[in-house]
Amino acid sequence: MPANYSDIRYEIEGGRARVTLDRPDTHNAITDLMLTELEDAAWRADDDPGVHCLILRGAGRSFCAGYDLTKLGRVPGADQRPGRSFDDDVWLIERNNRRIRALWEMHKPTIAQVHGNCLAGGTDLAMVCDMVVAADDARIGFPAARSMGTLPNNLWLYSCGPQWAKRLQLTGDSVTGVDAARIGLVLKSVPFEALEDEVEGIADRLALIDSDLLAANKRITNLGMELMGAQVLQRLAAETDARAHRAEAVRGFGRRVAELGLREVLRRRDEPFGDGMASAREPDGRL
Repeated sequence: MPANYSDIRYEIEGGRARVTLDRPDTHNAITDLMLTELEDAAWRADDDPGVHCLILRGAGRSFCAGYDLTKLGRVPGADQRPGRSFDDDVWLIERNNRRIRALWEMHKPTIAQVHGNCLAGGTDLAMVCDMVVAADDARIGFPAARSMGTLPNNLWLYSCGPQWAKRLQLTGDSVTGVDAARIGLVLKSVPFEALEDEVEGIADRLALIDSDLLAANKRITNLGMELMGAQVLQRLAAETDARAHRAEAVRGFGRRVAELGLREVLRRRDEPFGDGMASAREPDGRL
């Protein structure tokens, strides 16, 4: 029976669950409802004996451009919620993190199929998956780190190492799918026209393996990462993001959005960074 979702689509075929973020007009910007539905879909797939893996992808031009900021500056309390206590802030961030981590904690493997923009909260969704396959021309990064806080989910360190994690998080710069593969942030990149076949090919292979064996092999790798502090770091990431929300740049972001509009504030923030891209091979030079 098809699941009755609004912000995602859910389908089962050939031993795989496909979960499609389905707000294409907003580049699949994340809403509270989307996270609720995504968590439900993850456990639904995990409980289905016919499912061997889950593919997470986005409808339209992008995988996911981050959290929906359209209400920022227009809704009382949306401009970083000045009346919210530190503990309230941590609790709400952790609630979102728990929903997202269903993709990590479910027994069956998950694959993120990334194209177009994979930015800010979109990277939270992708990086928590077991494998990420990106289009060569995908844009992957966390530009919100320039003005809105820190990464509330942070598995980058475990994929691309501390230097590249710092290079991208400290500047908010992005990398292409090609460079993301070079630094280990994603499994591999392929031309956009080959992306779906590449992901489905991995799913074809996983469909040939006993799902209990898949679960066991996923579990031991994740437990190894947990021994390296991966789960504890996610809790610390939530607390650090809440602390970062007290920075003047962050507290003023919502006020500027109310005065100038979101598009203009983002333009002024990002314009000094040029194209906002970091290269894994070529000199970046000066701005």
